[in-house]
Amino acid sequence: MSDPAIRVDRLHVVRGGVDVLPELSCEVAGGSVTGLLGPSGSGKSTLIRAIVGVQQVAGGRVDVLGAPAGSPALRSRVGYMTQAPSVYGDLSVRENLRFFARVLGRDAASVERALADVSLEEYGDRIVNRLSGGQRARVSLATALLGEPDLLVLDEPTVGLDPLLRRDLWELFHRLADRGVTLLVSSHVMDEADRCDALLLLRDGKLLAAATPDELRAQTGEQQLDEAFLRLVEATG
Repeated sequence: MSDPAIRVDRLHVVRGGVDVLPELSCEVAGGSVTGLLGPSGSGKSTLIRAIVGVQQVAGGRVDVLGAPAGSPALRSRVGYMTQAPSVYGDLSVRENLRFFARVLGRDAASVERALADVSLEEYGDRIVNRLSGGQRARVSLATALLGEPDLLVLDEPTVGLDPLLRRDLWELFHRLADRGVTLLVSSHVMDEADRCDALLLLRDGKLLAAATPDELRAQTGEQQLDEAFLRLVEATG
């Protein structure tokens, strides 16, 4: 692991008068696949939005790749996949990727490479609205990969995908990390925790643990990571 690619220092986010993230601090190591895990409503998406620089914050600091989150210099270095597919439904898969490639100043080869990365080559000419939910999610992931980012932030990227495709995507995530890309992957599915190099476990906007899967097992005495998470919840009240 290298120096942190993300540093979050006493981040405070208020939404609707509620402290969603009350002074959260954590780090994400460069070149790692870090899982951001926790139940729905734990603050995962809010933290992700703060990291990519689109969340209004009440206090604290978030640094990404050595610069404040949201800095113009980061736009070409950070790839972001939202929970909802962020592509044009009335265009084909390839037309979507060509459009975003032009925005990013990328060539046609980047389009074909992104299609191959997410195993959508045979669907390149299919209209996005005619794809399944899982396939649309893969199109969104392909757009995030177009710019060959240094940091890839993925909000629930495997929701609705079959087990085989989920396995293939996690293998892709680790290949990207091997090339030096940092990945922050959120999920509410604890069985994906074992696929990560490191884990950040959130509940009610608070960090319960920052550890590797094996460290979490040792800390709680539980071999199953979902049971380890429950043990942490019980220990913190």
